[in-house]
Amino acid sequence: MTVHRTPVRLAVLGAGAIAQVVHLPILSRMRGVQLAAVFDTERGTARNVADRFGIESVARTPDEIWADETIKGVVVCTPSNLHEEHVREALQAGKHVLCEKPLALDPEGIARVLAEEGADGRLLVAMNQRFRPDAASLRSFVASGELGDVYYLKAGWLNRRTQRGPRRSWRERKDAGGGAFMDLGVQMLDLAMWLLDYPQPVSVNAFMHRERGAEVEDSGALMLRLAGNRLVNLEVAWNLRAERDRQFLHLLGSSGSGSLAPLTVYKDMESGLANVTPQLAPGRENLYTASYRQELQHFVEVVKGDRRVAAPTEQVQLMRLVDAAYRSAEDGREVVL
Repeated sequence: MTVHRTPVRLAVLGAGAIAQVVHLPILSRMRGVQLAAVFDTERGTARNVADRFGIESVARTPDEIWADETIKGVVVCTPSNLHEEHVREALQAGKHVLCEKPLALDPEGIARVLAEEGADGRLLVAMNQRFRPDAASLRSFVASGELGDVYYLKAGWLNRRTQRGPRRSWRERKDAGGGAFMDLGVQMLDLAMWLLDYPQPVSVNAFMHRERGAEVEDSGALMLRLAGNRLVNLEVAWNLRAERDRQFLHLLGSSGSGSLAPLTVYKDMESGLANVTPQLAPGRENLYTASYRQELQHFVEVVKGDRRVAAPTEQVQLMRLVDAAYRSAEDGREVVL
């Protein structure tokens, strides 16, 4: 006998680019999901998005969503400086929450979020890079010790320069949290640390570049020393002069190496160096879209009670590293942690 379950009702806070390009297209087509409400301070944008994706209602305030007991989960896509407030209010209202990165703008803010009842079991941070099938495969090689002691990891996300209009995005405002490093660096730094199982950091040395008249950095680089004499080298940019965006990750171990993307894995064998790159199942989507689909499916399963999650406590350490990077760049010195 087939059991028909009531669709899980979700709401989305923030109807900007990430919601329109990623979350709403995926959720609107996901079986067992009903988009119940959307909120945005630009009510016209929210109305257009609701019509486009078949969303039931446009909330005038987040409080309308908190008060609706039929809404079980909320995806927070508002500007970064509003994440802490919206996540805490959602948890207090008993909702499950998937929050776009970062969870808050500083370690203290993340600690306040984690102190809320429900943070352990109802809260996820949208680090979609972790849901890439190639990243998950590479992590299994690292975790199993097949590559030996991983002592160096280099990663980067360099986006092409685009022509900006007279109206700046909230991402280009300092009060919204930061620039390219907060936008791209947080994600790549989390991916690097996650691949290494979040080891103890030792020190940070960072550089940020800001164009004349700009409020935030358009590029940055970081050298992160970790316990066990390991090093992470990270670079990000919004201003790459090139034909396409570039994202990469390479790691070196005492008996092997790995790279993304494409996924390649080499390791020492008795017969010599061998290419042990696994063959991943071919997909119809690019890795970026596939990672978000897996992430959103994971969230829906948590909301339904089919999957359990622990509080994302590693986000405190991540934001301590981000805070140290900004201090290092500002002061022109290494910051010891």
